[in-house]
Amino acid sequence: MSINYVDLFNHIHPDFFAAEYIKSLPPEEVFVEQIMTLKDFDPEAVTIPVPENITYGFFTGDLAQLQSSVREVDEDWVQYYQKDDRVFCAFDGDKVVSFCILDGCGEYQGLKIGAPGCVGTIPAYRKQGIGLKMVQLATAQLKADGYDLSYIHYTAVGHWYARLGYETVLRWNANGLL
Repeated sequence: MSINYVDLFNHIHPDFFAAEYIKSLPPEEVFVEQIMTLKDFDPEAVTIPVPENITYGFFTGDLAQLQSSVREVDEDWVQYYQKDDRVFCAFDGDKVVSFCILDGCGEYQGLKIGAPGCVGTIPAYRKQGIGLKMVQLATAQLKADGYDLSYIHYTAVGHWYARLGYETVLRWNANGLL
């Protein structure tokens, strides 16, 4: 099946470029949209070593604790992490050290689309493979949940997600699609 990625983008994010916060971005900053076909995804294909003390799973604790970790990464994201969100995390003991919201993006051409969004790792735990392993496991969870595609939206680190097999399908800046 051939996918028109511009149409898919507009289906998932209607009027995206009309938003003031997008129009106010510096035009030299370029972001990407990425896709992974989950039927082809093998979570064991890429080995990502992480410290032994790190565990992974869904967040079930106190929302304030989660939001404190999110705040260390991006104050603006705290608003997106709410009580009933499905949040996949990396933990050091009880401490949330990496996180992402697992969300459904609807359907397109009969394909069920999911997404890990607002992905972050607190500064003290970066460059150890923790966040990449978390996205790998979150992507595996989307596959287990029956999603056909995993979608990465609005990122400037496409090369990072590409290590797991995500492919860049669109590039954009404040002026629109490139």
